[in-house]
Amino acid sequence: MSSHLRKSPLPILALLAALALGACGDSHTKVTTGTYAGESGANAPYLNVGPLVYEVQLSRQLNPSDAEDASYLQGLSPAERRLAPGQEWFGVFLQVYNNNPQELQASSSLTVTDTQDNSYTPVVPGVTNPFAYRGGLVPAESRLPLPDSVASLGPTQGALLLYKIQVISLDNRPLELKIVDPTDAAQSAFAELDV
Repeated sequence: MSSHLRKSPLPILALLAALALGACGDSHTKVTTGTYAGESGANAPYLNVGPLVYEVQLSRQLNPSDAEDASYLQGLSPAERRLAPGQEWFGVFLQVYNNNPQELQASSSLTVTDTQDNSYTPVVPGVTNPFAYRGGLVPAESRLPLPDSVASLGPTQGALLLYKIQVISLDNRPLELKIVDPTDAAQSAFAELDV
């Protein structure tokens, strides 16, 4: 057999592999549901909500006695800091991407719900908390938290959504984050959270 014939299957296989990989996924597909999986957002879904894209980096219970977690609770008044019996702190760390040429409004409607339809809205700490998610405008071709901010350089690399949840909700998992588009309430997305 000539050496030319022996070598030709490799380029053909390479071409077939490239075509197969090119067919995987569709960059124009709008994703509105997903399951968080992995540390620091590895394999987390990019959720399209209106013209912005949201990604859950991490979600977990917060311990006020832990040094790192205590910093996530700064900026709360004494009344806000108090937990009722059966409550605990829960944090969702989020990134919001704006791939558009103009600044756009991020969602301020981000609720966590358990399987028994117990729903929680975020507690927004005061401005002294550099990790807090505050919604607001996302600059053109940028993201929240802003690059080089304390939150983006922190261990989670996300802006903090802070919730007081009932401990019983941890038994009613999975918890789900619902994000509603601020300009069109009919557009929303859901992410199943890791606890």
